[in-house]
Parts: sequence; C-alpha cells; structure tokens
Amino acid sequence: MDLIKKTKIDFVSARATFFRVSIIATIVGLVLVAVLGIDYGIDFEGGTEVAVRFNKTSVTTEQIRGALGSTVGSAEIKSFGNPGEYLIRVKNSGDGSEISEKIMSTLRSSFRSETIILLQSQKIDAKISSELLTQSLLALVVATALMLLYIAFRFEFVYGLGSVVALLHDVLIAFVISVLFNKTGLLNLETNINSIAAYLTILGYSINDKVVVFDRLRENRELHKSMSLSQLINLSLNETLSRTLITGISVLVALLVLVFFGGEALEGFAFTMFVGIVVGTYSSIYIAASFVLWYTDRVKHKNIGSVTPASTKA
Repeated sequence: MDLIKKTKIDFVSARATFFRVSIIATIVGLVLVAVLGIDYGIDFEGGTEVAVRFNKTSVTTEQIRGALGSTVGSAEIKSFGNPGEYLIRVKNSGDGSEISEKIMSTLRSSFRSETIILLQSQKIDAKISSELLTQSLLALVVATALMLLYIAFRFEFVYGLGSVVALLHDVLIAFVISVLFNKTGLLNLETNINSIAAYLTILGYSINDKVVVFDRLRENRELHKSMSLSQLINLSLNETLSRTLITGISVLVALLVLVFFGGEALEGFAFTMFVGIVVGTYSSIYIAASFVLWYTDRVKHKNIGSVTPASTKA
C-alpha cells in the first residue's frame, strides 16, 4: 500500500539549502555543547549503585528521589525486578560503603512505616567507567566504518561515503539535541550506556533507510539509462517516499509511547531514538543521495578533468 502516490517532488534542487542548514545546525549545536558541557551518567563517571526493597509497593521513584535529594543530590532511580524493588545510582567520588549507609539511613528515616532491605551495594570505579566510555565510542566508530565498507562493496564507494556523511550528521544532531534537552531539565538525558545504545540503534535504522534509496537508485540506473543522475535521484526518492514515511511514522508512534509511558528507565533512550529517526529520515532524503550527486559533479568530474589534459599532452 502506498501512502503517497505519484509524487514528483524536486528534492535535488533544494539540496544546497538543506546542506547549509544541516552544517550550520551541527556546528552551532556542537559549540553550545562545548560551552554548556556534557552531563555524564554514572556509567561514565563512576559512583555507587544500591539496590533496595520496600515491603510496600506504593512508594514511587519520585518519593525516593525527593527523600534523597538533600542527602546525596541528583540520583538515578529505577524500578527493577519485583514490585517495590529499586535501583539507586549516585555519582560520587567518596567511599561506596559510606554512601550506601547514608542512603539507607535517609530512606529509613523518611519512610518509617516501611521495612527497607538492602539487596546489594557496589561501587563503580571511575577508571572502569572511563574504559567503558572509550569502548563505547570505539563501538560507534567501528560500526560506522563497517557500514561504509558494506555500502561501498554492495554499491559504490561514493554511496558508502554519502551514507557515512549522513550517519555522522544523524548521530551528531541527535547527540546535540539530547544534551540541550538535558540541560533544560525537561528530561533526564544524561550521556550514559543507554545513550550509546540509542546511537548505535540510530545508525542501524538510518543505514537501512539509505540502503533502500540506493537500491532503488541502482535499479533506476539500469532502467533509465538516458536520465541524468539528478533525475535518477529525484525519481528514486519519490518512489521510496511512501515506504520511508510509513516506516518512520510507525516507529515514531511506538517511541512516543515509550517517552511518555516507559518511565525514567526508558525515556532517555526513547527520546534519543525519536530524534534520531526524524533526523535519519530527513538525511535519507536530503543528505545521503544529494551528497552522492555533489561528489559526482564537483569532485569526481573535477579530478577527471584535471587528468585528461595531461594524458592528451603525453
């Protein structure tokens, strides 16, 4: 079923404007992130993790956060396991056992009618967190490089290059928006292992979207040999537009449900994914294929032109 039939939108003619907008938005966003700073989660900064059980299930994460606010400051609190069980994670550089005791004493004094049991307590070392951050960034780099090789092998190198440019654009924009939203305090979007998982998922979704467009472009090159590359790109984008919109909207609806009803444990991941899907859909239409056209017209043909006179002279 086609959501949109027989569209003839000229995507290519506006590519320069969208390229400029994307470049400016990325640069300005990264500058703002550099000025405001990044709030790393306990995964990357180290701290103490405490698991507790309440005998009543009526206690909420907000009540626990309010009780601990004046004692340990900002804490990451998630429900897990059975009802009444919570995981409390606090960023700190002090002794883990002292922090654990302080958390338990505060909870017991704040919820006197509750029987609170300490299930486990562990300190997450800052060195281990630093290694985790390095490995997470390495995972992003390796994933991007492998996707470049895959696209270059399946199609052409320029297609792989266009995909990587679009993927970097998608991840950077999603990262910038997540950091800025976290600074507003509207959502808890600290940069942690869940964020890295979201960025890797964005890469996977986004590259799939671009493969669909490039696959149609390759088919149209065989069917319409007389068409220019810009005409082929416009035709391919219009033919895949319905599929792109249906897939994107379906995923976005599911992510919106997670943002509003998934709780604190999932809202950061879901919101980052939501932004990534929107940006990834945009880049599939206006960045990836348009970069292929720009590279072919400006770079590839320029290099061919610079070589031809020399060979003729010889």
